[in-house]
Amino acid sequence: MSWIESIQKAINFIENNLLEDITMEQIAREVNSSVFHFQRTFSILTDMSIADYIRRRRLTLAAQELINSEQKIIDLAYKYGYDSPEAFTKAFRKQHYVTPSEARKKQGQLQSYNRLVIQVSLKGVEPMKYKIVEKEKFQVVGIKRTFNCLDGENTRGIPQFWDEMNSKGFDHRLIQLNNGDVKGVLGVCMPDASYPKNGLIDYWIATDHIGDVPENMLAMEVPASKWVVFEVHGPMPDAMQNTWKQIYSEWFPSNPYEPTGTAELEVYTDEDPFSPELYSEIWIPIK
Repeated sequence: MSWIESIQKAINFIENNLLEDITMEQIAREVNSSVFHFQRTFSILTDMSIADYIRRRRLTLAAQELINSEQKIIDLAYKYGYDSPEAFTKAFRKQHYVTPSEARKKQGQLQSYNRLVIQVSLKGVEPMKYKIVEKEKFQVVGIKRTFNCLDGENTRGIPQFWDEMNSKGFDHRLIQLNNGDVKGVLGVCMPDASYPKNGLIDYWIATDHIGDVPENMLAMEVPASKWVVFEVHGPMPDAMQNTWKQIYSEWFPSNPYEPTGTAELEVYTDEDPFSPELYSEIWIPIK
């Protein structure tokens, strides 16, 4: 089953159980995937987390039922998974920009998020430059933070993490410490040991460093792996995001590999991040 087929099968499962208390483990099990890798793939291809998709779809259906029935708002709140009318009203207003009472009175416009249908379009005209490398285990040193990727916290928190560290000149310090084979500053995404249960990932801003761990930094051993290394050309963040999408929508469906689900690397140089000539890399461990 290709990743495109997996995403569509998962969407069908979600839609068929939209009012049930479904978990990420159940969804991933439907497509024989790890929770970490399926959630990551889904967010790369759709620009939203699975939790966001479920919330948007439930509130879309709730709005439709609100204006087409006499159901009490409190009953709709419980039906669509909210513990109280207040929590339902807050979420409803955040999506639709009106309260449930205003929507029932036909005041304002509603935001409808339709059921996702994954369509495969003809791609691959633009060549992807990559290489397959075998690499022994190596040490990275830097700073890590833990994010929840089930509720989309990672998509908001990781860019803020980079902004904070760059404003302190941390990237320049890492460049000075970089004495390993992987050249540059690394963004390392690693599922937490308890990921399947709580959805946590560790994200590192780090560098390949041989030697003692510098003061006020942590170290992690990246295991020996076979890696596919993709070239990324162009300014941040668009070039990196577009390459991730290409990898999962074009390269993996066309090649006999799959990710191992261990640490994935984004490799950045110390060049101008907004330059159209900027060169970066994405490293994915494969099997």
